[in-house]
Amino acid sequence: QVQLVESGGGLVQPGGSLRLSCAASVSAFNIYIMGWYRQAPGKQRELVATIQNDGIRNYADSVKGRFTISRDNAKKTVDLQMNSLNPEDTAVYYCNAKRMFSSANYWGQGTQVTVSS
Repeated sequence: QVQLVESGGGLVQPGGSLRLSCAASVSAFNIYIMGWYRQAPGKQRELVATIQNDGIRNYADSVKGRFTISRDNAKKTVDLQMNSLNPEDTAVYYCNAKRMFSSANYWGQGTQVTVSS
């Protein structure tokens, strides 16, 4: 069983920055594609960014150039640096771990990000 614990959410003004972090309790972190998703009120959960063990990254068009995903395999963490935040980024952000070549898929409990003046 994989446990994911997010931290770093909060309230920020438009144009500001936040850094989210996710710590994974897993024996073989390198076999998981790690990602961040978000869900705004009344909307479906959507992809924000993913990162593979070899560093290949994928971003939603809406966050390209503003957000950066990174992982530390030694610490078993994945971070999301969010810059130039706008109110449309307000959502609950979820950490995700998807095991390669498997249907196993795990979620964190979510952390609230609110962008408001």
